[in-house]
Amino acid sequence: MALYPLPTAIILNRITPFTCRFFPKPLSSSLFSAAAVSAATTATLPQHLSYGPSLYKGHKSSHQNSDEENFTRVFDITALRVPAEQCFSLESKLRGHLLNWPRIRNIARVAGDDIDDELKEFIGNDISTDDETLTVLERRIYGKGEGDGERMCSVLYRDKLAKTFNSIGYVKFENLAKISRPKKKKWKREEKEGNGSVRRGYGRSDMSMVEVVEEEGSGDEDFRGLLGDDFRTRKWSGSTRLLLLDERYANKGIEEMPEAIKAVLKEHNEESTRLSFEIVRCKLTLLYNYWQMNEVLEVLLPQGMIVPSAFETVGHIAHLNLRDEHFPYKKLIAKVVLDKNKPKIQTVVNKTDVIHNDYRTMQLEVLAGNHSLVTTVVENGLYFDVDLAAVYWNSRLATERQRLLSCFTNNDVVCDVFAGVGPIAIAAAKKVKYVYANDLNPNAVEYLERNCVRNKLERKIEIFNMDGRRFIDSIFASEKARPITQVVMNLPNDAAEFLDSFRGIFRNKHADKQFTLPRIHVYGFSKAQDPEFDFHEKIRIALSEVAFEVQMHKVRLVAPGKWMLCASFVLPEIVAFAK
Repeated sequence: MALYPLPTAIILNRITPFTCRFFPKPLSSSLFSAAAVSAATTATLPQHLSYGPSLYKGHKSSHQNSDEENFTRVFDITALRVPAEQCFSLESKLRGHLLNWPRIRNIARVAGDDIDDELKEFIGNDISTDDETLTVLERRIYGKGEGDGERMCSVLYRDKLAKTFNSIGYVKFENLAKISRPKKKKWKREEKEGNGSVRRGYGRSDMSMVEVVEEEGSGDEDFRGLLGDDFRTRKWSGSTRLLLLDERYANKGIEEMPEAIKAVLKEHNEESTRLSFEIVRCKLTLLYNYWQMNEVLEVLLPQGMIVPSAFETVGHIAHLNLRDEHFPYKKLIAKVVLDKNKPKIQTVVNKTDVIHNDYRTMQLEVLAGNHSLVTTVVENGLYFDVDLAAVYWNSRLATERQRLLSCFTNNDVVCDVFAGVGPIAIAAAKKVKYVYANDLNPNAVEYLERNCVRNKLERKIEIFNMDGRRFIDSIFASEKARPITQVVMNLPNDAAEFLDSFRGIFRNKHADKQFTLPRIHVYGFSKAQDPEFDFHEKIRIALSEVAFEVQMHKVRLVAPGKWMLCASFVLPEIVAFAK
């Protein structure tokens, strides 16, 4: 049987009640354009769907003109129409029976549920005839009280009249100043929906929309047997709200409601001769913006594929590390990540290769959004300008940087051998006495200088652009340099290999002088079964020394079986004065 091409993106199509199929589509410029899929993949829906909304539940909207609308789901629910001033008290009493879906309020507003503020004083809460209404107006015009008809004093009457009428409705009254009060500004934004329009804030948001289903005869349902003979004849003339009932009560009448709901309705009906409640059927439409990133990707990606849900954030850039199996869908994944994290995320990139150059820069591919990789990162109150195409930055090490800074005191002088754009050096400069920062990458040094000025710490940092070994030799051999107490070597791939530069750094110093042996913090990777022992051995071999104490700290698991560690130790005296 021939298969006809679908005009929409990869979407969920129901074949059986518990089976869905993903169809491939050719490359296009639509929202969810992706690499062509070689064959249709069949996915089996879960037999027992959990409580709450799901893209596997509900039914699709009849109006679908874009790829985003393929994720629109419509759910039938039942709601209780109540007076606006009673909705919050009823909400607490009906707790457990109201809709409890994430990001959906169980008190909804629809068009026409409010009356103008100017009419509330005239309508009131009681049923009144035309004659009664005229009597009320006459009393107000001539300053009579509402009850016994006694005339009010002019001061109280002016105050009452000022609160009752607007500038258009004032009557002629001697010595009464006309107060021109502007009408309350209501934020209105008309959005076209089908053949009509829906006001923002009345049943519709960028995530969901509530509509009352108009059914013939729905208003003639007789509740007199439950709530009294005169229940049906009363009508609430004020503002109303909808209390969305739990999904298990969808399409059920008042007789099928639980006793708790019936009791609340009957209680309020007996307390007031004016309150009126209605059971109405509604449509709750969940739009594309409602669904979380993992929910959308779970539908779009083939069954069994791991859904990428985590990424690193660098300013406005989302940095993905996609698996090989994700590459055919990388544009699709990036678009969803961009949509679900706006406006914070404006660019989505993926690392295409491991870091193997001396400058530690990453090979990045822009998958979605703008192509600017220059961004600003705010970390612990400090601002860092970063160009991910030219320098290295890792936001996931923010906690480790804070831990390292806690080891410093205000009397320390810090030497950062591989400073980069300055996340450690600049943060340390706020706490310690002085900082010497170095990096081999000229682009990183340029941004380091810029970040020092931006954070007003340029007087406490001296910057160098040279090889790590040469920097260590020159800074410890300098007579002008301050005595260094802390050394940071954050280059996990190669930092341990630079430790031999510390052999003999004090050999040309006078033996009778007092020297402070620096404390060294060196980072490294290890794939060994015992990573601490393995990294300790690398340090011992680099320094050609065995008997010295090293404190190990596991920073993070960067890959399966691969640990990033930080080793801290005081440089042994025998190493510092070695010939």
